[in-house]
Amino acid sequence: MAKDLSNWNPEDEQQWASGGKKIATRNLWISIPALLCGFAVWLYWGIITVQMMNLGFPFEQAELFSLTAIAGLSGATLRIPSTFFIRIAGGRNTLFLTTSLLIIPAVGTGFALQDMNTSLWEFQLWALFSGIGGGNFASSMSNISYFFPKKVQGYALGMNAGLGNFGVTTMQILVPLVMTFALFGAMGGESLTLLSTSGTLIGKIAAGTETYIQNAGFVWLLLLVPLAFATWFGMNNIKDEHVSPHIGSPFFAFAKILFMLAVGMATALFGLWLLLPERMSGSGLELDKALVLLIVIVLTVMLLKMIPGPIGRNLSRQYQIFGNKHTWVMTVIYTMTFGSFIGFSAAFALSIKVIFGFQHIMVDGVMTHSTANPNGPSALMYAWMGPFIGALIRPVGGMISDKLGGAKVTQIISVIMVGSALGVAYFMQQAYQSATPEQYFVPFLLLFLTLFLASGIGNGSTFRSIAVIFNKEQTGPVLGWSSAVAAYGAFYIPQVLGENIKAATPEYALYGFAGFYMVCIILNWWFYLRSTSEFKNP
Repeated sequence: MAKDLSNWNPEDEQQWASGGKKIATRNLWISIPALLCGFAVWLYWGIITVQMMNLGFPFEQAELFSLTAIAGLSGATLRIPSTFFIRIAGGRNTLFLTTSLLIIPAVGTGFALQDMNTSLWEFQLWALFSGIGGGNFASSMSNISYFFPKKVQGYALGMNAGLGNFGVTTMQILVPLVMTFALFGAMGGESLTLLSTSGTLIGKIAAGTETYIQNAGFVWLLLLVPLAFATWFGMNNIKDEHVSPHIGSPFFAFAKILFMLAVGMATALFGLWLLLPERMSGSGLELDKALVLLIVIVLTVMLLKMIPGPIGRNLSRQYQIFGNKHTWVMTVIYTMTFGSFIGFSAAFALSIKVIFGFQHIMVDGVMTHSTANPNGPSALMYAWMGPFIGALIRPVGGMISDKLGGAKVTQIISVIMVGSALGVAYFMQQAYQSATPEQYFVPFLLLFLTLFLASGIGNGSTFRSIAVIFNKEQTGPVLGWSSAVAAYGAFYIPQVLGENIKAATPEYALYGFAGFYMVCIILNWWFYLRSTSEFKNP
């Protein structure tokens, strides 16, 4: 087990050169694959639901979209308590436990997928628990921010987030492939038969082919088990006043983390109950999504602060970030970049399937969307491309911003995102009114990939801005908090797209996103690019 660190100061060039850089780099390279698995388990519902549709699981499109949304809401909500884990429990303790916990939804999802008769509520339960992987981002980013000096914060955070986000791409490539054979033999369960054409990175798979959809969950055990050992024996806690001053024993640290995760899980469950209709195990109230998100966020923050003893006192100190106006400004701007990336990643595959996988034709004067399109693209062949580009470019965005300034880079990519969103909206509209929607797929795909590219660069640029604007103690919590709010994109975007597709107006969702990006352009200019800005182009 790696020793705990004291008197850690990466800004001390002598300490950095004499061993600090080696320690920081080791922690970074263990953190990255752990975060990668977190993203994979969190967002694999975007691929699983497509294959469930191909296999004929007895669920409506809206119910399948709800699974990605549930995982999105859970993961985003769990980021709120995860924001504060490092200070109260230490980096090694936190990453070991949260990485190990991912084994639970991976195994549960695998068993649930073995049976076509598994109830919707069971899938909803495992989607809820897979949100643990989404929550891990906040603690991982907060932890890495303490290991590196400000001069390379853009690079370090960009590498951790960017390569960690490759979990989305890795999942979207790996899951369809492992579904094609009995990876675990008889231990993995029996196969199911495809009712419609599926696909992988290397080509289409015909209807009638046997598939092992349960491997979508089980395969992650091959990575999670060794990673649990790596985080425990290779990572460090930093026991300094500005990082993790009062960790206590590992078991006490684990207890604090589990209790706070339970609070986040409870508020996420309450939000889902408010939001979902009765047929999906909800209250039937079906409140507005924005109102539900506000209720969940406020309730989570309040309940965490009410925890008695050292945890509550510690959180009160970290809650000082909420008195800084730049916390709120950067949260909105970061939501534009990461919220878009994670939300589109969750919804991309199912959107391709629903919009381009069916012919949209008039029957007795009514537009229908249920006739399979034999010329439609396979969602599983293309869905990985957007997250791949967005994750790959993120470290580059950080490095460019280290040289040019974060706000300047953010402003440029914001304009690109507005144009791309409007273009995607146009081709979505054309495709959803056509009996041959595949003719619009190439421009749709290229514009969507541009949207992913810009959001990835913006992720790196906003990391840079946060690292410059806030002091060392506040940088980690602000990164965690802003990422928590932004992660609600994984809930909000699939919900909005699903509802607008059902209403036959998918383009409206993209118009709304473009309008939000325009607001961010104004905020970024006002606070960080004007000549009188408090922080000029941070």
